[in-house]
Amino acid sequence: MASPSIKLNDGQSIPQVGLGVWQTPPEDTERAAATALSAGYRHIDTAAAYGNEREVGQAVAKSGLARQDVYVTTKLWNADHGYDSTRRAFDASMDRLGLDYLDLYLIHWPVPAQNAFVDTFKAFADLRDQGRIRSIGVSNFEPEHLRTLVDATGIVPAVNQIELHPRLQQEELREVHAQLGIATEAWSPLGQGSLLENPAVTTVAEAHGKTPAQVLI
Repeated sequence: MASPSIKLNDGQSIPQVGLGVWQTPPEDTERAAATALSAGYRHIDTAAAYGNEREVGQAVAKSGLARQDVYVTTKLWNADHGYDSTRRAFDASMDRLGLDYLDLYLIHWPVPAQNAFVDTFKAFADLRDQGRIRSIGVSNFEPEHLRTLVDATGIVPAVNQIELHPRLQQEELREVHAQLGIATEAWSPLGQGSLLENPAVTTVAEAHGKTPAQVLI
């Protein structure tokens, strides 16, 4: 399978389709990621909170693919917000992944009560400027969080990864993304599997000779 790429606002590109390993047990992650890479996937998405970064790194290392041909995303967890703690958390993630650089680093959640995501993103920007990250972005940010971040740092995130599927279309948030030039990345595009047997989805799939998952993606 071949996946087209999306150009981001920083000039980098991200494969349009990737494998997310949320809720994949560590003991199953290496095999799942290796199978995906063998099938043609070139983007693996993990997070510190998933507990399976090490296994993703092992799958990439054993894949036989050149490093530049595999796009890897991971995410900073809520407890690690703040400039110095972000840098420590990033180092820990990279040690587990076994990579020299990261393609995309995301703030997993804004956690506005901590009032620290601006400092966190400043650390992201410094790591990017040092060549340790190619692109920096966020996840689960609402419009007010995005505006606060851009106003405070002058940097527009490359990506906001949000829950997005036919039953949660996020029109207002996607409009803000369009205005700011942020790529919308969907997590749970299959509705955590709940939409695979939805009659509207299966009808479209049958009409076009596709699977329900292909229609949703």
